[in-house]
Amino acid sequence: MSAAQAHRPVHVGDDGALRDVAEAISANWAALGVRGSFLARNLDTGEQLGFDVEELMPLASVAKVPLALVVLDRIAAGDLDPATPVTVDPARSSVGPTGLAAFRHPATVAVGDLLVLMLSVSDNAAADTLLGLVPVAVVDARLRAWGCGEIRLRHRMNHMYECAAGAAGNDFSLALELALRDERTGRHTIETLDPAYANAGSAVALVELLRRVWCDEISVPSATAELRRLMGLQVFTQRLASELRADTLRWSGKTGTFLHLRHEIGVVEAESGDRVAVAALTRADRRAGLAPDVDLAIGAAGREAFEVLRR
Repeated sequence: MSAAQAHRPVHVGDDGALRDVAEAISANWAALGVRGSFLARNLDTGEQLGFDVEELMPLASVAKVPLALVVLDRIAAGDLDPATPVTVDPARSSVGPTGLAAFRHPATVAVGDLLVLMLSVSDNAAADTLLGLVPVAVVDARLRAWGCGEIRLRHRMNHMYECAAGAAGNDFSLALELALRDERTGRHTIETLDPAYANAGSAVALVELLRRVWCDEISVPSATAELRRLMGLQVFTQRLASELRADTLRWSGKTGTFLHLRHEIGVVEAESGDRVAVAALTRADRRAGLAPDVDLAIGAAGREAFEVLRR
């Protein structure tokens, strides 16, 4: 019996109906061979549902959300100018399929536009360039000063790929196989898949961060407003947004993908005034670079949670 089959999720729900939805979502994920954590919370009523909400998980590109907030806070304080140009050399930047990470020639981009690239197309080179301006230790310390200690930033984005390459000799098919094996054994050959060393966080910590951003209860209003705007520019719609697309809804989110990890966090806002924050953090048990059924299951979970939590 695999670890995913043996695991029994701890469900949360403010009443029986909410708990039933949480149980149905976790059962659907388990049937697909997916383990993880999920939390959805109505930002105005506080009602919520989910499972394994305190489990720490490597965040992959979801870590770009707290990074962006710290950078925006520095901009608001006058420590960074968003118009400052920065030259990024692809030969020395980070691995990734989008944005500056996919460029073949040096490019000069303003700090503010690095934020756009990082959150809209999940550009790893943009993220690591920003971490050159606001170091990892500074970002992590600021998060702890804000009371976000369960969200940890410990390394640059490219370190994920460096660790995978170091363990698998640049064979990312083997790296995925190692990640799946380690899920079964409980050890971590790839360091950045270990929550003790990775950029990590829990569903409950991420939803609370989103709540504070949407309610202007962290940093300053100019920074939180800009983060909300930037998260609304994300181009990826295959996960939570897949079931939350309508003229009467607005989705603002951030995906995270690395090896067997498929995540997304964000907030859905309805014309009716309903606002629901969602964090879906998953680990699949299959050796596949693409898993559209897992993406769709994440989307279905978001829709079911939103429908039952809206007033």
